[in-house]
Amino acid sequence: MSGPVCAIDPHHEPDTAAPRGGIINRGIMTTLQANPLPDDLDRALLVGRVWRTGANEGPAVVAVRGGRVVDITRHAPTVADLFERRDLLTIAGSAAGDDLGSVRELADAALRGEAANGVRLLAPCDLQAIKAAGVTFAVSLLERVIEEQAKGDPSRAEALRAQLQATIGTDLSDIVPGSEASQRLKTELSARGLWSQYMEVGIGPDAEVFTKSQPMSSVGHGDAIGLHPTSHWNNPEPEIVLAVNSRAEIVGATLGNDVNLRDIEGRSALLLGKAKDNNGSCAIGPFIRLFDATYTLDTLRECEVNMLIEGVDDGFILEGSSRMREISRDPLDLVAQTCGPHHQYPDGFMLFLGTMFSPIKDRDAEGGGFTHHLGDKVGISTPSLGTLVNTVQRSDAITPWTFGVRALYANLAQRGLLVQK
Repeated sequence: MSGPVCAIDPHHEPDTAAPRGGIINRGIMTTLQANPLPDDLDRALLVGRVWRTGANEGPAVVAVRGGRVVDITRHAPTVADLFERRDLLTIAGSAAGDDLGSVRELADAALRGEAANGVRLLAPCDLQAIKAAGVTFAVSLLERVIEEQAKGDPSRAEALRAQLQATIGTDLSDIVPGSEASQRLKTELSARGLWSQYMEVGIGPDAEVFTKSQPMSSVGHGDAIGLHPTSHWNNPEPEIVLAVNSRAEIVGATLGNDVNLRDIEGRSALLLGKAKDNNGSCAIGPFIRLFDATYTLDTLRECEVNMLIEGVDDGFILEGSSRMREISRDPLDLVAQTCGPHHQYPDGFMLFLGTMFSPIKDRDAEGGGFTHHLGDKVGISTPSLGTLVNTVQRSDAITPWTFGVRALYANLAQRGLLVQK
């Protein structure tokens, strides 16, 4: 892909997915051509969730082995339970279970809104809290300031961008959050009347960590993502998502789309909940790759997350990337600021690490910047984790979320999967 196009440079879960439209091949790797699975699938230890139909109908915890999907729910009824096990890698790698078919067939069927052999792919997390860290890349920090000063009006963004670039420059990547240099910059910007709450969390000592979505509400690979119907300035946010257990141990990682409503958040940071947490506004998947000898936190620190947006109605193409080595706050620091003596997560949590991607490429009018059209295809990928593909729709037009924690436990109990061992 090219360099970043970014700032400054009813009762069951399968109903949440909507049918997917086709994509015209325009001479580049389309979202539907991208590999949904890690390039080194034979070495990757993947876990996730599917929906089984038939006599055993309900969500199942699965592992991927030799290109096959294996149901390991009898060993851990939820992914959250699986991540608490001290023998996590052993259970994921070798525990007995039903063979549910080819993982490639499952992932491909998800893009068509279909099941494969009676099995349908779900988001790979369940009971975990869904948290997100914001403004973790200096390269996108100024875009957050622009959103704030534009008060949700995209027509003002271009002029504000030029003003801020001329006043304070564009390279904040050398500023270590919470350092003496960041405090000096804060003092200087405050004197000019340019200090912002976004700069506070971008280069100040405390990270922005917010609740992105509710447990069980995330959509998975192939599902529709939702935009609030009142939003007219919005974009995807391609991110790495950490899987963390109750002991604050990072057990693995996956891909996520932290759907962003720039106009709503830009009007007021107090509208963050409305901007971030809506039906279908959080996509995670396709699978969680567990940390082991072949995939570690250092691997993640060096990866590049690529994104491709394809407009079905207008042929619009936008590519971009986030390089994790440019993150301003290390993943371990973000986990520590989220979980510790100050805050516990007994069911673990998923943590979006933030993005440097903030698209400004004009789409509908000169100076109008980027915003989604309904039907857009969004592909988020990195070789070690595969590709997460979703279709953009309105939150009030996709199937309502109805299968929550109570429904999950009622289903598990009915299937005899909650027996104490």
